[in-house]
Amino acid sequence: MRKGFYARLAADNLKKNSKVYLPYLVTCVLMVAMFYIITALSLNADIQNLPGSAPVQTMLDFGSKIVAIFAFIFLFYTNSFLMKRRKKEFGLFNILGMEKRHISRVLAFETLYIALIAWIGGFLVGIAFDKLLYLLIVRILDTEIALGFYISVPAIVRTLVLFAIVFCCIFLNGMRQIHLSNPIELLKSGQVGEREPKTKGLLAVLGVLCLGIGYAIAVAVQAPVQVVSYIFIAVILVIAGTYFLFTAGSIAFLKMLRKNKRYYYQTRHFTAVSGMLYRMKQNAVGLANICVLSTMVLVMLSTTSSLLIGITDLVQTRYPYDCAIYAGEDMQTEIEAQLASLEKKQSVSIKERTSYSYLSFYAAQDGNQFQLLKPNSLANGAYLDLVCIPLEDYNRNYGTNETLQDGEVLLSVHNGHYDFSSIQVFDQTYSIKEQVSNFLPKGTAASDPAGIATIQMVVRDPELLHQLDVQPKKQYGKGGTFREFGTFYGMSLSGDDKSQQAFCDALKEQLLVQDPNLQMDCRVERHSNVIQLYGGLFFLGAFLGTLFVIATVLMIYYKQISEGYEDAERFTIMQKVGMSLSEVKQSIHTQVLLVFFLPLLMTGVHLIFAFPIFKRLLAMMYLTNVKLYILCTICCFIAFALLYTAVYLLTARVYDQIVSKKKLH
Repeated sequence: MRKGFYARLAADNLKKNSKVYLPYLVTCVLMVAMFYIITALSLNADIQNLPGSAPVQTMLDFGSKIVAIFAFIFLFYTNSFLMKRRKKEFGLFNILGMEKRHISRVLAFETLYIALIAWIGGFLVGIAFDKLLYLLIVRILDTEIALGFYISVPAIVRTLVLFAIVFCCIFLNGMRQIHLSNPIELLKSGQVGEREPKTKGLLAVLGVLCLGIGYAIAVAVQAPVQVVSYIFIAVILVIAGTYFLFTAGSIAFLKMLRKNKRYYYQTRHFTAVSGMLYRMKQNAVGLANICVLSTMVLVMLSTTSSLLIGITDLVQTRYPYDCAIYAGEDMQTEIEAQLASLEKKQSVSIKERTSYSYLSFYAAQDGNQFQLLKPNSLANGAYLDLVCIPLEDYNRNYGTNETLQDGEVLLSVHNGHYDFSSIQVFDQTYSIKEQVSNFLPKGTAASDPAGIATIQMVVRDPELLHQLDVQPKKQYGKGGTFREFGTFYGMSLSGDDKSQQAFCDALKEQLLVQDPNLQMDCRVERHSNVIQLYGGLFFLGAFLGTLFVIATVLMIYYKQISEGYEDAERFTIMQKVGMSLSEVKQSIHTQVLLVFFLPLLMTGVHLIFAFPIFKRLLAMMYLTNVKLYILCTICCFIAFALLYTAVYLLTARVYDQIVSKKKLH
């Protein structure tokens, strides 16, 4: 062989197969660019130095790992389409005298060319967009922009290493397929007749069960802790059910239609059902992949956009006061004194204030009886927050003049209901004088929007708080998640954000001297923290959403291409048996259209059943604006459906071009 023969042959092969290789090259370039971008951002010193950037940094690092795994899997998947189309060509080379080791050399050069194009193109695109996305993160975090151009050498090295491994694995897999097949098998790989797919009834039933259980979990789970525990299980079940139904359920359904003679033995139904039956066997996994990816894209974009758009409502729900103080049980007098002193010195005044003493602990309910919750039983979600406050604090805050006799309490319930006339806490039973609508706690014992039921019990004497605290204090200690005894002080402030922040900082500095365990929430500061956290989530969601959209588009393209080559032969056969060209085209396009939009329809069903569990997940993040979440979900689905349809129309043109070459005249 002349020197450079294999290199030139490999280059010619890429040019001749440009219709199928160009999208693959674009995919490789984009994967390299995306991995470089997110890795460079995770290593960017300017982002690391931003105030409160730790959550964003963690998410970027997590995102880079997801992109790496996804790139490995997806490039393998798309390369399988190429190998399927190229086997006949490799078989022809083999028959004409080229040994398999020579074909492997051609494949090696092709892989090398693709890798070089991916690296060069990916780095150019990645470096160009890295600064743009950095500016986007800075904009989301609402901080100052650092000028200058940044190229991350460590990110380049990581990208080179990762994709060198990916392309080596793809090359080895291609060699395996060539060396395990004989020339005749390679030559006729695209002409082997398809057998009728078998009905896998058990797999179809299993798919229905997986989807049913996954949907039931998503709808039924109410407790916040259970949402976190069960959401992963529900997702796995729905993904498994999707694959089972597409691979087995669709075939079982089509065979049921075929058994219906009145329906099946009609011209349009006969060809459509038969064609779809074989089409499902070939494309079920690809359709399931498209469905799963589409669902992931829409869930990520709808939830993260809801969080970002609803940040103001979210902060208002989580931090209802401009300044909230959680101090020890005897700190109320000291807080009042420091506030009076600071108001004279600062350009901030207190407009409204709420203060009370409280005892709060987690309890397990059995009828009207309440006992302490065991720490190891927190995960089952069967608990509530019991909050006790003195009557004098209740009357002072609401301007009421309620009275209680010995053994009487007032009760108010949030996120639940209580249907008994008495309440037994530990060994003491109290008569409920009245259930009131006023719900005082808005701090650490706050009404939790995530779904934790909270019972507020107003007791006659402040000393009763200490009596009730004996058992929780003994079991849980002086503080922590399960028990809190202290003073809550919440206030609304006048002045701009800077003045409010200065007021809170000065107040905290003074109070920490008296109570080192004191905690304070300043809404201005917390608002900034929330933006950093949810802004990072939105960026990661949008980034991964874009990645999955690209994957979906490429899957659709290769699905259309592979079906085009297969349907070209069917066009000829169907015309030979007497069908007109228009009937043939209508039959095949009907099949393609119905099968093509099945994933989008299934995605819509997944979103409907996923809505309840993700609504509660967002509530745990204090986003209670359900209308906003519904609107974001609908808008994302409509936008994705339009993109999906546009991709179908564009790829359908390529499909028609392939099929039209085989038409009879």
